[in-house]
Amino acid sequence: MPLFLYLVLLVLGLHCVHLTSKGKVTSCLSPQQNATLHKMSSINADFAFDLYRRFTAETPDQNIFFSPVSISAALAMLSLGACSSTQTQILESLGYNLTETPMAEIQQGFQHLICSLNFPKKELELQMGNALFIEKRLKPLAKFLDDVKNLYKTDVFSTDFSSVSVAQQELNSHVERQTEGKIVGLIQDLKPNTIMVLVNYICFKAQWANPFDPSKTEEGSSFLVDKTTTVQVPMMHQMEQYYHLVDTELNCTVLQMDYSKNALALFVLPKEGQMEWVEGAMSSKTLKKWNRLLQKGWIDLFVPKFSMSGTYDLGDILLKMGIQDAFADSADFSGLTKDNGLKLSSAAHKAVLNVGEKGTEAIPEVAFLNQAEITLLHPVIQFDRSFLLLILEKSTRSILFLGKVVDPTEA
Repeated sequence: MPLFLYLVLLVLGLHCVHLTSKGKVTSCLSPQQNATLHKMSSINADFAFDLYRRFTAETPDQNIFFSPVSISAALAMLSLGACSSTQTQILESLGYNLTETPMAEIQQGFQHLICSLNFPKKELELQMGNALFIEKRLKPLAKFLDDVKNLYKTDVFSTDFSSVSVAQQELNSHVERQTEGKIVGLIQDLKPNTIMVLVNYICFKAQWANPFDPSKTEEGSSFLVDKTTTVQVPMMHQMEQYYHLVDTELNCTVLQMDYSKNALALFVLPKEGQMEWVEGAMSSKTLKKWNRLLQKGWIDLFVPKFSMSGTYDLGDILLKMGIQDAFADSADFSGLTKDNGLKLSSAAHKAVLNVGEKGTEAIPEVAFLNQAEITLLHPVIQFDRSFLLLILEKSTRSILFLGKVVDPTEA
């Protein structure tokens, strides 16, 4: 009888609990200067866009929102317990070539990445974590437990899976606590033979460097979903200096909106009819090109106020990306346990985001000075049709979140 490992990738882009112990600050060994970490940012970005294109191929006319760095880290952690072709397939699907980047270097890079993302920053709440629930009768290897704790800051729980309902309640209660009650009943279909569940989450909360004045938000503005469908959304408005560019090669406009500390959002607005062209061309090289060409200047900006989420069953997509042995009866997880028959049964991912005047969550009120209307003409950038959204952490250039807003009223 096969033993099931259930991979749950949980992401919140809105609310989270600050998990660092009071008075305790974890230091990172200059991860921004680590050569592996910089090489990883390009590899992880290309994985992100590959995954994005697979999502949009399945649901081309729907909103998309997920956390690439969360999925990458969870799969890299899973590879710690895998061996032979099971491990190779996981790492190759992430974009790593073991002849060019040894396993130890990959794991060290992810350790530095997680440490950097979790490093306390004023005015930016960013926390990435994992939890591993292991059946009491399963005997995981001590080295695996040490590695997931030291490299990935993973909490490990001994769980009785003999009662599916009790185990499911325990997992859901943990998720609910970690997300301050924002995710309730995440796992509804735990399989009877499950003996291990991996939960990954990333929480993000930040304030815009230039918050919008709520009094200037226009209710009931038109947003073009497709050629025949228009919806009404609150449209935030601001006259401000932003980094932006027009990419004539990709037929799109790119706007960078900074958060107050260590993070930024890229809003990408393709010309009408050019969304597929832009989606197909997105890569780590594209991001580097934009970073080089962005210039600061005054613009007249209109951005919708919206919430969005994404829930995905990653099983079929991971299979298509080459992770096949992990789901098969021949799966080799001998780096995790000497018990035979362990295989990956399913992988789920959930992400939630809210974009408003202040940032990604309500913050203390900001005072806006009454100023005379600026009469000079500035370029107008109006996000009133489908656009792409990327949220990046500055020091590592990691893509925390990636999505497409097709209909901002579809929460």
